[in-house]
Amino acid sequence: MEERKVAENKMGVMPVNKLLISMSLPMMISMLVQALYNVVDSVFVAKVNENALTAVSLAFPVQNLMIAVAVGTGVGINALLSKSLGEKNFEKVNRVANNAVFLSAVSYMVMLFIGIFGVGVFYRSQTADVQIIDYGIWYTRICCCCSFGVFLQVTMERLLQSTGRTFYTMIIQGTGAIINILLDPILIFGLFGFPRMEAAGAAAATVTGQIIAAVLAVIINQKVNKEVRLQMKGFSPDGRTIGQIYKVGFPSIIMQSIASVMTYGMNLILMAFTSTATAVFGVYFKLQSFIFMPVFGLNNGMIPIIAYNYGADNRQRVVQTIRYSIFYAVSIMAVGTLIFQMFPADLLTMFEASDTMLQIGVPALRAISVSFIVAGYCIVCGSVFQALGNGMYSLMVSIARQLFVLLPVAYLLSRLGNVNYVWWSFPIAEMASLIISTIFLFRIYKKIISLLH
Repeated sequence: MEERKVAENKMGVMPVNKLLISMSLPMMISMLVQALYNVVDSVFVAKVNENALTAVSLAFPVQNLMIAVAVGTGVGINALLSKSLGEKNFEKVNRVANNAVFLSAVSYMVMLFIGIFGVGVFYRSQTADVQIIDYGIWYTRICCCCSFGVFLQVTMERLLQSTGRTFYTMIIQGTGAIINILLDPILIFGLFGFPRMEAAGAAAATVTGQIIAAVLAVIINQKVNKEVRLQMKGFSPDGRTIGQIYKVGFPSIIMQSIASVMTYGMNLILMAFTSTATAVFGVYFKLQSFIFMPVFGLNNGMIPIIAYNYGADNRQRVVQTIRYSIFYAVSIMAVGTLIFQMFPADLLTMFEASDTMLQIGVPALRAISVSFIVAGYCIVCGSVFQALGNGMYSLMVSIARQLFVLLPVAYLLSRLGNVNYVWWSFPIAEMASLIISTIFLFRIYKKIISLLH
């Protein structure tokens, strides 16, 4: 009975365009909600003062590292579990799921250590401003020490995505985000009898939303995800399964962690001009999430479809999924480009932008958004590599783009003495990514996709 159910999984039979939309749309909506609460955090923090906004902006490398570990591990879980379903290897499906929960616990212990011992050194290496350091340490320490919520939440969501139940991930993420948004003004400004926590209140609101979402995700998995059975009683880690998860997931972790290195480097370059430039860079990352998050949601729907049909040896469905995904990603990015080109000042005004911030920020948003359309294509290519078990291609593209092109070019442009030149390093780096991603896509088609039936 169980074998018949898996054989009829919609990822192997539903028309590809309909399937991609049905799986991606809930993820895109939930990602948009995630983007909304990230922006709301900064909007409220900006009302405290610009130093609080700068402190939250400087926290991005650490927060991104946390997400990189959670999501990167999730990519490996997703690809391996979906492939095992396509192969109808039910024992392996459950083994992957149980080891996934174990890995989320290990990941949390790493971030707990960083939160206790590392955040002070991290902030003092970037600025000497006592107020920024104080805001930043409290904000980042809370995010790290209570990160068990986000690790468990992401893991549980990946189990649902791997079996095609993306609607529930929308419910989970939406619940966490709404709780965060509601708590933000209460904890930041001390409403309804709560203490005024300022930047630390934004962190407390975030982790509370994540913890509640994680609990909800566990309950939903136990109730509806019948193809995956979690049984931690008597569990012992399986080295081979963990190795297979990280074969795909570790390059993804490194790839996303590189963004932390890039952001840290960019913060140092920009801080040499003014702390306002760093705040602009942080605001940009919040704003661009409205454009990039739907594409990441699209990818989260795409990866299990490709992995499943790769496991089922179905070339036509793999190719169709890639084509539709590129079309939708580029279309989303085109809309984002228009918004950033036409309304940069309006976007910045949401963050209590001063005249100086507007003077720096308007050219920044326009210059960086030139690269959006190309970025959409490259993001899909990277996820295709991961879904087909070749995460090293994604890693190589990311290293080349961010470390070998973006940071060196940004530094060289900064030597010209005008911060506006620095922003053009993003389009230059994206063109390099376009060339390398296309070469790898052709190579993976020849070596893997063309050999499917």
